[in-house]
Amino acid sequence: MLNLGNNKHQSLISLLSLNTFVASWHPPHFLVSDKWGCHIKRLMQKTGGGATKYSVELLALIVMLIALLSSQLTHADEIRVAVASNFTTAIKELSSKFEEQSEHKVKLIFGATGRHYAQIKNGAPFDLFFAADSWRPELLEKEGLVQKNCRYTYALGKLVLWSPKTGLIDQQATVLEQGNFYHIAVANPKLAPYGKAAQEVLEIRRLWKPLKAKMVRGENIGQTFQFVKSGNVALGFVALSQVKHLEDDEQGSTWNIPDSLYSPIKQQAVLLNKTPAAEEFFAFVKSDQAREIIKNFGYGLP
Repeated sequence: MLNLGNNKHQSLISLLSLNTFVASWHPPHFLVSDKWGCHIKRLMQKTGGGATKYSVELLALIVMLIALLSSQLTHADEIRVAVASNFTTAIKELSSKFEEQSEHKVKLIFGATGRHYAQIKNGAPFDLFFAADSWRPELLEKEGLVQKNCRYTYALGKLVLWSPKTGLIDQQATVLEQGNFYHIAVANPKLAPYGKAAQEVLEIRRLWKPLKAKMVRGENIGQTFQFVKSGNVALGFVALSQVKHLEDDEQGSTWNIPDSLYSPIKQQAVLLNKTPAAEEFFAFVKSDQAREIIKNFGYGLP
């Protein structure tokens, strides 16, 4: 029950104000059709146009409903996140954990970093962008398409040469010089940072041009991985995160490429739209819980 005060003069003013409010207020259409609306109408009929104990109860009910409706109308938002293909499994785990702790929903859109960059420049409605490099986020920052001072290195990518065939690849990757395979999968260096890293590795070994005729180009590292995993291509340069959690019978053979053979793959994220939901997810990715998940998927941490 609301307290109208002990002072008679204050009580009279409160009652007159309440009387005016009750007499003029009409419940919105989305309330009058349910049990809350029926209860409100009964209370309004009992007030008889005057400020009685029923009008006080009515006011309390209205205030409670307004608070309830406000919380329901603002709590759930969808966050649209553009994500580099190599980060697929990790971001799925991160978004799942986030949704468990939040009422927001995360919609993931996967693709090549270069392709996402072009889409963002053309006005694609993304809230966040998780790139596979630092160059494209930096370009977007210079072009004024991201929020100020938001660039964040969320992971350090690691490149491997992988085949589902056991024994094909040794730790010196001599198979590259021997060339006893029909095709090798490499992500497009112009679109995918992992493809650019693979090119650097092959150029150091003076194999980029000799192997060009055998290369199958993936638009992104996700497609490149599928070429190899499906068995259509014998081996390929993929992300460590893609093979780290394969089943035992899928492990095959891997060359863990030394970091010194390619430029660091600094994977950065940027905030494109400053909405409360997007900011909340961005903050979660920086948390200790999220960083541990990222590490477990085969990435280095800055």
